[in-house]
Formats: sequence, structure tokens, C-alpha cells
Amino acid sequence: MKFSKIHCLVTGISVLLASCKTTQPFAEADKSFIVSATAETPFRVLLVTDRQDSVLLRKPCSDVKNFAADSTFQLLIARLKKTLEVENGVGIAATQVGISKNLFLFMRLDLPDKPLHVAVNPRIVHHPDTTVCFERDGCLSIPERNGNSIRYPWIDVEYWNEKGEKIRERLEGYSRQHAFTAIIFQHEYDHTKGILFTDKLCK
Repeated sequence: MKFSKIHCLVTGISVLLASCKTTQPFAEADKSFIVSATAETPFRVLLVTDRQDSVLLRKPCSDVKNFAADSTFQLLIARLKKTLEVENGVGIAATQVGISKNLFLFMRLDLPDKPLHVAVNPRIVHHPDTTVCFERDGCLSIPERNGNSIRYPWIDVEYWNEKGEKIRERLEGYSRQHAFTAIIFQHEYDHTKGILFTDKLCK
């Protein structure tokens, strides 16, 4: 009887500790990698030309949990912004720097001053049946190459911002003659699934 109670207590504590670990936004290895430099230090962008990088870029990502008040998460966002600034891009996914989480930054070309928005655990919940051929799609992880990709002209999306607020909105724009925010979102969303724009080239 005494052994049984002690055993149950130890088991309960073990389960509780395991539960605490699983609710952290990042594994210890990812956390150590993120905090290894300051907010002003850009990440190295993974490239398809590197064999190990390519494997990571093809890995589907997992959702981020309990992130809004987490200092490591905020540092990740800051470093991703710096990376995007240095690389002169319009979007970047966390997986492109080696963090396999459903998270990316995308430029809102449809808004004044073209601000960067953070999309955490994004979903495309609705889109038209028709598609367009977006010209000169490109990727920071695929240097010196572009191509025309198959995309939706608009998408209804859901995601959380860096403050933990849920956003629901329709994004539009499907050509370089207009604000192609919907294309940027689709491109970065594909990254979280391990998909590259070269998988969606128009015939």
C-alpha cells in the first residue's frame, strides 16, 4: 500500500514535468540556437544547395505553443526581421533558418509603409478554385533562380500575431503590378509544409 502511493506520486510528478516540457514553445536545442546571439544578429539562411540544409527545408513544421510571453520567441522574431532586412526579402519562414516551427514573417505590400507581419500557426481556410501563374517567384533559400508558380489569386487565412492575437482576414494580390501580399503568404505558408516554389512551377 505504501509502495503503491509512493509509486503513484512519483509517476504523477513525472507526468507533470513532462507536460511542462511539452508546453514550452521551443525544444532546448532550438532555444540554445536562438539565444546564441543578439537581436541585431541575423541568422544564416538555409540553402537547397547544401545537402543538410535541403533536408531541413523539406521537413514539415510543428505548431508553436505558449509563445506570446516567451522571451526566446520574441528574440526569434527580432532576429528573423534582421535576417530579412539583410537579405532584402519580402518574407521568411522560421524553417529557413533551421527552426522547424509554423511561423513566418511576410511583408504587407497592401498596407501603407509595407509593414512586416508575423504569422504564427497559420492556416489557409478558404481559396478559389481558380489559380494564376505568378511571374518570377523566388526564394532566399534558392539563390539565383526564379520561376512562374501556380498560386491562388486570393486566400482567407487565420493566424496569430506575435502578441498572441488571432487574426482572420482575406489577402489578395496576385501579380507584380499590384500588391501581391496573398502570394507572399502562400509562398511562406508552403515553407511550413516543406514545399518550395519550384514544386509549383507553371507548365
